[in-house]
Amino acid sequence: MNMSKGLVVLAYSGGLDTSCILLWLKEQGYDVIAFLANIGQDEDFDAAQKKAEKLGAKKVFIEDLRSEFVQEFIWPAVQANAVYEDRYLLGTSIARPCIARRQVQIARQERAQYVSHGATGKGNDQVRFELTCYALYPQVQIIAPWRIPEFYSRFRGRKDLMEYAEKHGIPVPVTPKAPWSMDANLMHISYESGILENPKNHAPSDLYQMTKNPEDSPSEPDVLEIDFAKGVPVRVTHVKEGTSKDTPLELFCYLNEIGGKHGVGRIDIVENRFIGMKSRGIYETPGGTVLLHAHLDIETFTMDREVRKIKQSLGIKFSELIYNGFWYSPECEFVRHCIDKSQENVEGRVQLSVFKGQVYILGRESPKSLYNEELVSMDVQGDYDPCDASGFIKINAVRLREHNRLQGMLLCKATYK
Repeated sequence: MNMSKGLVVLAYSGGLDTSCILLWLKEQGYDVIAFLANIGQDEDFDAAQKKAEKLGAKKVFIEDLRSEFVQEFIWPAVQANAVYEDRYLLGTSIARPCIARRQVQIARQERAQYVSHGATGKGNDQVRFELTCYALYPQVQIIAPWRIPEFYSRFRGRKDLMEYAEKHGIPVPVTPKAPWSMDANLMHISYESGILENPKNHAPSDLYQMTKNPEDSPSEPDVLEIDFAKGVPVRVTHVKEGTSKDTPLELFCYLNEIGGKHGVGRIDIVENRFIGMKSRGIYETPGGTVLLHAHLDIETFTMDREVRKIKQSLGIKFSELIYNGFWYSPECEFVRHCIDKSQENVEGRVQLSVFKGQVYILGRESPKSLYNEELVSMDVQGDYDPCDASGFIKINAVRLREHNRLQGMLLCKATYK
């Protein structure tokens, strides 16, 4: 009887890669615990559990992390207006620390020395998973098969994996009809690899699963009211139907439904991976896109201009930290604390229209608004003396005059040489 090399908790999806990895780890002499996180993906979890057990997993943990994913990861991203490189709403990036945190908790609980994952050696996910694991379980050892020569020399591509799967009776979910890689959760669906690796290739029309083609979306808009408290959405109301959602999970799922119905949140981008290469990704983020527009609006309405400028720079830094896998770093904790502080007065209601791939802001109100209707009115002078503007303008013109005086002097010298 062979001695086990140890116990490993595998982040298991039920797909081709992690199914093959589970079996390969067993071949290498490890006892394997399969851990599957439910973060809102469309998955037959019972079938995945049976599959893992059939492949020889010692235990299978299927954990429903949807509520904590929304409240502890998506909401901070909403507060920060987190967008990587001006377009990507970080749906995969914020899911990884949520998954890895629970993976580490299981590893500690089961006294496993190892954790493993199916992330490739060229991508961002390996960094995100492993930085979280090391931060929360410093003594853990990580098995990353796609960085082990014995593994990637044996499995040089999807064809080798499929042959291995067929040989060992592993059901293969990837079909020729979908020759790309997909990652799904509550926040979004991402598509990459396969035929999408050529950035010139258009996305096939049947690729999108979370959003309708805007051209085929309803001819009438859905008008919503979104209430915020401390920068976090607390209620969404459909104005015409009079229905409301106020629990975080239901609220976010409802925004996904409405946004998806109108084709909101589709992007096709080339992004800069942390590891140093560019990659092409296609993303659908309907609910997150609706919330981004609404939050930007209520934030501008209720935050001081200079504080908001600083907060915007923190949001950019926060986005980079999330993307690069540093959720559990001291700098990310500091930035989150600052952003949370900035949101204390971000409270109120935004009314918006969702229609044909777009989000249109219609109006807003807040008990903590910094908007003074009398002060800004063209019809009422209010507590403002227009004469003061003359000095304000002249003071701001000092440096412009000096700059142009110098330029004039330099021009004269050049003319008379």
